[in-house]
Amino acid sequence: MDVYLPIANLAVDGLVIVALGVATGILSGVFGVGGGFLTTPLLIFYGIPPTVAAASAATQVTGASVSGVFAHSRKQGVDYQMGGVTVAGGMVGALLGAVIFNLLRSAGQIDVVINVLYVVMLGTIGGLMARESLESLRHPAGKTSQRPAKRRHHPMIASLPYRWRFYRSGLYISPLGPLILGVVVGILTMLMGVGGGFFMVPAMLYILGMSAKVVVGTSLFNILFITMLVTMVHAFTTRAVDIVLAGLLLVGSVTGAQLGTKIASFAKPEHLRLVLATIVLAIALRMAFNLGVRPDEVYTVVPL
Repeated sequence: MDVYLPIANLAVDGLVIVALGVATGILSGVFGVGGGFLTTPLLIFYGIPPTVAAASAATQVTGASVSGVFAHSRKQGVDYQMGGVTVAGGMVGALLGAVIFNLLRSAGQIDVVINVLYVVMLGTIGGLMARESLESLRHPAGKTSQRPAKRRHHPMIASLPYRWRFYRSGLYISPLGPLILGVVVGILTMLMGVGGGFFMVPAMLYILGMSAKVVVGTSLFNILFITMLVTMVHAFTTRAVDIVLAGLLLVGSVTGAQLGTKIASFAKPEHLRLVLATIVLAIALRMAFNLGVRPDEVYTVVPL
């Protein structure tokens, strides 16, 4: 089923794009990540220009997050107070990211920067996830002599002033930590078209020390509002959002998020993390390979 994308200025198979959306939605429901960190590189592999892929993926992540937030909210798995703080920081980060995006685009370096960021981020995260998953499989719960580590926030977070109580997360920390985390995620979302969950979920667990039962839902809550803002900023500034592409992705992602929530309820977490780590590392290697290979078209013409 061929569909023409007006902003990307090419025809694609609509069913393939919908399938990518389903895969992204499943990741959203299982891991609490928006899935854009995989959608954007996969769209680039398919032939979508990186700027259009990043801007449109952020739009699609919004749809996946809506479905995921409702699913986790029914299980009391969202800390709305913590989510409000990270969203406030994310709004500032998104505006800063828009300035950086336009500067790099005017310099003609935005495509290279997007690809390099993905190689670094996916390679690092995939490696850490793979190591953690293999350790979990090698030492199953109940068969290891190590005592489980206590959940606590990073000493740097403990040193920040103006502490608040985040009751659902079980924390008494400064809101400045989540606020700064939100700013970083907002910048990444603007530049890479990601929801930022792949960065936010481990940061909430290991830096903020949040309870694991609310991390996924709170991450999706933050992703929902930040990707909405990023979509609007992209639409008015970079004009790189392809509404047809985003619509096809949304059709698949909303359905996939519900499937992912069901999968997460019975699948073993270490097996899921290992599968995701393998996919992430494979994509990072492919993007690194593409950066060092001479492209088929050395010169391109881009309308001003």
